[in-house]
Amino acid sequence: MSTQEHSQKAGFETLAIHAGHEPDPMTGAVIPPIYATSTYKQDGVGGLRGGYEYSRSANPTRTALEGAMAALEDGERGFAFASGLAAEDTLVRALCRPGDHVVIPDDAYGGTYRLFDKVEKAWGLEHSPAAVSDVDAVRAAIRPGETKLVWIETPTNPLLNIADLEKLAAVVHEAGALLVVDNTFASPYLQQPITLGADIVVHSTTKYVGGHSDVVGGALVVRGLDVAEKIEFHQNSMGAVAGPFDAVLTHRGLKTLGVRMDRHCDNAEKIVEFLSTHARVCEVIYPGLEQHPGHAVAARQMKRFGGIVSFRVVGGEQAALDVCAAAEVFTLGESLGGVESLIEHPGRMTHASVAGTELEVPADLIRLSVGIETAEDLIADLDRALG
Repeated sequence: MSTQEHSQKAGFETLAIHAGHEPDPMTGAVIPPIYATSTYKQDGVGGLRGGYEYSRSANPTRTALEGAMAALEDGERGFAFASGLAAEDTLVRALCRPGDHVVIPDDAYGGTYRLFDKVEKAWGLEHSPAAVSDVDAVRAAIRPGETKLVWIETPTNPLLNIADLEKLAAVVHEAGALLVVDNTFASPYLQQPITLGADIVVHSTTKYVGGHSDVVGGALVVRGLDVAEKIEFHQNSMGAVAGPFDAVLTHRGLKTLGVRMDRHCDNAEKIVEFLSTHARVCEVIYPGLEQHPGHAVAARQMKRFGGIVSFRVVGGEQAALDVCAAAEVFTLGESLGGVESLIEHPGRMTHASVAGTELEVPADLIRLSVGIETAEDLIADLDRALG
């Protein structure tokens, strides 16, 4: 059954397990083999077997992952990369030229901001930040004739702001630009931006898609075949592709995404309830809370509210650092989306690159990536860490 046929007939969990590949026709193996090869025998000059000639251009293990990602995001094509930032850089180089302009979130992931401000800016690409939760602010940031991409995170990292993707898609397309959505925090299980009007979806597959903190990767899923052709050319030309071993680990994680995300969300909701009544917590930031300004939009476009929880503590930066240091079940570390729970101080860690800019995050902010451990153990650990 083809990926397209799968997408018409199957539910998410079925697609996650079966889309992108069939059992091996020779052996019947149900999992795609690891094609640890750099080159392929050709049947005469130009006679490629299945379109494979060199593994930078295409590799069957990577092809299986790319097909599965496209099916789960309801896109036309998927592309797998060596990291999320490699995917982002390839996308920008494929669709923009020096002198063009991109709108980015005003609380973007620090690595994304660094890419635009330190790398793409030197190449000649301009960028402007805008609040993704404010459609009018995004509209005002667009430069007619110059803006090629409007880059959205929803929920954002680490302040968990929510963008109304349907409304933004209308504004972006009216301006002749493309809507790019970083869907890393939600994962395709909780949110499918292409169905809401996005043109391109970005993932750091290191996070929830891989899900086990054992592989680094990135992905793009695109809606239009014209865009797909440009991405394909630049993926091959720039070469930052996912290797077969990385691809098979990522694909393995993808198969259990649905069941893992349900547990991430269950645990996050319990932790939010605990933190909301703690005397040392002055603010809890989570889209599932009714007082969250993006709650209604998140409830409409997301299946659930995710496994990331941010909160601010009484006592300022030093108090936040002390909580991070005191946690034991929560591991102090960057990244997110793995089965283990992580705690971090964005201002000093993942978002240090935006210090001193308009994207700077609060110094008393703590971000949790809530894992799938026993919820009571996680709550007890936070209770000890908070003192």
